[in-house]
Amino acid sequence: MFAVFSQFLAATAGRGVTRVAYLAVATGLAMLLVLTVDPAYEATHHWVDSLLWVCLAFFAMEWLIRLWRGFRAGRGWHYVASARGLVDAAAAVAVPLAMGFGVDPKSAWLFSVLWLLKIVPGIPGLRQLRRVIVLEARPLVSVLVLFVMVLFLASVAVYALERDGQPVAFGSLPATLWWAVVTLTTTGYGDVVPVTPLGRLVAGLVMISGLGVFGLWTGILATAFAAETRRDNFLRTWEAVSRVPFFASLGAAAIADVTQMLRMIELPTRTTIIRKGHHGDCMYFIASGEVEVELPGRKIRLGEGAFFGEMALLGNSLRSADITTTQLSRLLVLDLADFRMLMARHPDLAVTIDAEAKRRIAENN
Repeated sequence: MFAVFSQFLAATAGRGVTRVAYLAVATGLAMLLVLTVDPAYEATHHWVDSLLWVCLAFFAMEWLIRLWRGFRAGRGWHYVASARGLVDAAAAVAVPLAMGFGVDPKSAWLFSVLWLLKIVPGIPGLRQLRRVIVLEARPLVSVLVLFVMVLFLASVAVYALERDGQPVAFGSLPATLWWAVVTLTTTGYGDVVPVTPLGRLVAGLVMISGLGVFGLWTGILATAFAAETRRDNFLRTWEAVSRVPFFASLGAAAIADVTQMLRMIELPTRTTIIRKGHHGDCMYFIASGEVEVELPGRKIRLGEGAFFGEMALLGNSLRSADITTTQLSRLLVLDLADFRMLMARHPDLAVTIDAEAKRRIAENN
């Protein structure tokens, strides 16, 4: 069984988190919810306990096999110290350790919430967010320092103004810090509020400062995330453009120029891209996959490196054929305005596209 499970992990290692692991996480968390509802747990405790132990056994086996494979490859300690290794270890041993230290089973199973961390490697957006946070660490920390400064300045000011009138609520700086955090984050529970005019003035300034601080954090993260998304899209499009033979003769600078103009789309099988008689405002390059062109009395298939849709941009704007994908395809789309700019910047590409359009018109006729 150990060998079979090892082969299963090896076959699915490229996917980061397997579907079985997702199912185990979902099942474990569902059972954890039932565990905390006494009437439901009493009625189904055999099923709940069994499923929790099955999930734990799966995560323990997964961790042990990855550990074994890591040491066999000479990278065992690297895996142990990695974030993934620590998450796998916590998922496998947290609950048994708690039970071993005498924690009652219902409380020990609460540590199974750590299984939720198993899905993190399978979410690409989180890796992108981590990169954004690392790249923008200095501005984010600067705003954090500003937050802390406002927090303490406001706490000291309100403590000095309100401690005599409200000794219970503002009798110490730690108590006043609670009020400052609630006010600065604009949560405003209302359980503790200043009553003196100057205290209320300080509270108003703190609330306005809170809006500014969180606005800065939001702006930094949003701008950096948008830039990182554009970077990823540029790299993916660059890779696709460089594989299209039509652009093979271009230098790196020209490919970068073209990449800025193109947008990439992925379409499943049997998706209609172009319908005959519709107005055309873009052309397509096939980075991977295949499309079928339906002409009167015959059908033509175009594969990787081919392009289509250019005739509607060169002359008549009406599409002359129906075009559908025959398999999963990745296409590069060039809009009309960018098409004209590209033709002006790269006359050799314009000649090639024009020649191919004339050949297709003659062939169709």
